[in-house]
Amino acid sequence: MNRYAVLKDCPLFSGINETDVTALLACLNARRQSAKKDEYIFLAGDKPSSVGIVLSGSVRVLQEDYFGRRSILSHVSPGGLFAESFTCAGKDELPVSIVSAESSEIMTIDYRKIVTSCTSACSFHTRLIMNMMSILAEKNIQLTKKVGHLSRGTIRDKLISFLADQAASENSSKITIPFNKTELAEYLCVDRSAMSRELCSMQKQGILSCSKNSYELLKKPEG
Repeated sequence: MNRYAVLKDCPLFSGINETDVTALLACLNARRQSAKKDEYIFLAGDKPSSVGIVLSGSVRVLQEDYFGRRSILSHVSPGGLFAESFTCAGKDELPVSIVSAESSEIMTIDYRKIVTSCTSACSFHTRLIMNMMSILAEKNIQLTKKVGHLSRGTIRDKLISFLADQAASENSSKITIPFNKTELAEYLCVDRSAMSRELCSMQKQGILSCSKNSYELLKKPEG
């Protein structure tokens, strides 16, 4: 795999040409690593100093409590970044873990190298910092959307809010989400069995149809 191919679509390098990206990766102490499915890349409690970029596969940002119960905060696909918010905030410890959702290729870069001009005074550092600010702003928007889903009063309302948002993003009533049923329950912070019952009820009422991680919204629910 050409490890630079996916970087052209990575928002961190938006507006920077391929030649400059190649030089910039050396400046940022970029390192590549492989991760197997369910392998932890960063653990809660680690000191955040690197920003991760998914080159292939995907990763999940998880929060786990004392009893081992977990919730999925976000799913990161190729070209996406992870751990940037906590690293930028200068936290002493990561409050979340990052785990590979499948066999993945990851690139990590030294955050300090992003915000500090290198000895060669790269002309694209200003662009890099602007891109990082845009990424953080977009992540804040996505977090606000998730809070909106979770603030809904019932499991049905949470499901409809999330699936409708995905349909709007894809401009299609037919969508495929990156979660199986257990993971969707963890993302929406609801009981898996109760969610499954609600999905069955919604299918019987003709509101939606679903198979594995594919869904189709058939009609607007009443109420």
